[in-house]
Amino acid sequence: MFFEMLVAVGGYHVFRAIKRRSRSGPRSAHRAKRSSDDIGAAGEALAQAKLRTTLRWLCGDNFYLHEGTLLIEHAPGTAFPTAEIDHLAITPFGVFVFETKNWSGRIAPSNCTAMLTRIAPNGKADERRSPIEQNRSKIRFVREQLPAIWPVAGAGLFVSAEVVLHPELSTDLMALDDLPHWLRSKRAEHTGRSAVDVAKAREAVLMYADTSTEGFMAHKVRAQRLYR
Repeated sequence: MFFEMLVAVGGYHVFRAIKRRSRSGPRSAHRAKRSSDDIGAAGEALAQAKLRTTLRWLCGDNFYLHEGTLLIEHAPGTAFPTAEIDHLAITPFGVFVFETKNWSGRIAPSNCTAMLTRIAPNGKADERRSPIEQNRSKIRFVREQLPAIWPVAGAGLFVSAEVVLHPELSTDLMALDDLPHWLRSKRAEHTGRSAVDVAKAREAVLMYADTSTEGFMAHKVRAQRLYR
């Protein structure tokens, strides 16, 4: 009888432990997801601050930097009608679309041109979509809305202090500290050409912006389905 009681008590505790694990699973996954979102948001905040400081240095007050993520409807009627721009900057010397990554570790070219290889501090490597590839359709759309003489370009910003970029990567993939030089070079390339009308360029691009909460949530759902 005593042995049966021990078995019963032991079984009860095992059952409780399994229930606790099953309940904590989704919460743990949710915490991990929230942490990932927080890391991304922190990276975008760093990039936004650096962009604002750099643009004031180069342009004074004659620039437009969109506040926060910009959702544009670039392909209405299709399965994926919207695109998310991390940072949109409009200056007298060009319109720029930036994709921010808060990745740590070493970032190197991949055998696939649309991808990058990220090597974690523990040596584990994984393939990730390149910011240049992510920006491609967004840049094309923005360019189509503006006069051809106004340059439109994009870049990937790696904001983590613990990231190391391979020297063979495109110069359009840069650490945050490289941003001022990159934009300064773009300004130099535009010397002698007609200046971009910042106000008109802003109006032309934002005409396609979706600022609704519903639109943003629907975009997130589509993105999760596409990349899961």
